[in-house]
Amino acid sequence: MKVEDSSMKIALQLAIAAVFAALVCVATLVFVVSVPATGGYFNVGETVIYVAALLFGPLVGAFAGGVGAAIADMFVAPQFALGTLVIKGCEGAIVGFLNKKALRKISRSNWRMYTALLGVIVGLLLAITGSLYLSGDVQLYLGIPPPTAPTLTVFIPAEIWYVLGGVVVLLIILMGIKVEPESGRAVFSMIVGGLEMVIGYFLYEQLALSKPAAILEIPINIGQIIVGLVVAIPVVRIVLRSLPQLKS
Repeated sequence: MKVEDSSMKIALQLAIAAVFAALVCVATLVFVVSVPATGGYFNVGETVIYVAALLFGPLVGAFAGGVGAAIADMFVAPQFALGTLVIKGCEGAIVGFLNKKALRKISRSNWRMYTALLGVIVGLLLAITGSLYLSGDVQLYLGIPPPTAPTLTVFIPAEIWYVLGGVVVLLIILMGIKVEPESGRAVFSMIVGGLEMVIGYFLYEQLALSKPAAILEIPINIGQIIVGLVVAIPVVRIVLRSLPQLKS
C-alpha cells in the first residue's frame, strides 16, 4: 500500500511539474524586453516559478523553472538554454526547499532579520548597477527577436535607480515584518532563489558566453525577482486559503 501511495505521489508531482513547466514557458514568452548587448531579455516567468516552488516544493519548482524556461530559451535565445536549465532549475529548487523545509524551524525574529539583510543587498545591487549602466538615454527593444532599431528611447536619471533601490529595500523589509510567518518565509525564499538567478546568469554570460556587458542584466534580473515576488505572494495566499492541505 505504501509503495502504491508513493508511486501515486510521484506521478502527481510529475504531472503538476509538467503543467507548471508549460506555464513558465508561456509566461516567459508572453512579455519580453530584449537586451541586445547580451542577447538576454526581461520576462515575467519568475512569477510562475515562485508559485510552483512555494506551493509544491523543490522538485516541482526545479523542474518547472529549469525545463519551462529552457524550452522558452530554445525558441528565442538558444545560447542561454543550457545555462537556464541549470540556473532556473536551481532557483526553483532553492525557493521550494527553503520555504517548505529549511525555514520552518527558524524563529520569526531571525527570518525577519535575514529578510531585511537580503532586502538591503538587493536594493544596493539595483541602485548601483542601474545608476552606473542603465541611466541616461536608455534604448528599449520590445520583442523577440529584438528589432533592428530601438522601439523607444527614454532618458533615465541615475537618481531614479537610487530611489528604486530604496523603495525595494523598504518594501522587502516591510513585507518581512508585517506578513504572517508563512508569507515571511516565502519572501525570504524568493529573494535567496532570485539572487542565485542573478549571480548565475552574470557568471554564465561572463564565463560561458564571454559577454562583457553581462552586468547590464543585473538590474533587469532584479526587476524579474521583484515582479515575481509581488505577484506570487498574493497568488499563493489565495491558493492556500482555498486548498489549506497544500501547507503540509
